[in-house]
Amino acid sequence: MPDPVIKTIEVACTQDQAFSTFVNKASSWWPLDKNSVSAMNGEVAKTVTIEAKEGGAIYEIGHDDTRHEWGSVTTYQPSERLVLNWHIGLPPQKASTVEVVFTQLDNNRTQVVLTHSDWEVFGEKANDMREGYNKGWVGVFEQAYASLCSTNA
Repeated sequence: MPDPVIKTIEVACTQDQAFSTFVNKASSWWPLDKNSVSAMNGEVAKTVTIEAKEGGAIYEIGHDDTRHEWGSVTTYQPSERLVLNWHIGLPPQKASTVEVVFTQLDNNRTQVVLTHSDWEVFGEKANDMREGYNKGWVGVFEQAYASLCSTNA
């Protein structure tokens, strides 16, 4: 099976701020016009929500107010680690795993590592899905999230 996608960035904010921005401000940094179920249909999603608790849902409110399930939170360790069961636009049985780990480097710098794995759920499409997410996380995580996190410090 394909190797995990691993994206490592440094943001100019504290570990608490980096975690809070990722979880509580997802609608502010997630590119809803490009990376959403609504975008797959040529529309812009209204919001994306990550419920801040184990078992919490991850979902989009689409352009037409339809709720689209993206996954769930399987591990919630505030300011440190988040593990997501990830199936945006797919049934829950096709969930991969996204883990995000936050490490304070100094007073105003935090390393954030996103690891996306479990490609075997996609069968023959595993390599294509991995490559799509490898490219997708660049705009979503390395650019959009990193930019908002560093600006809101």
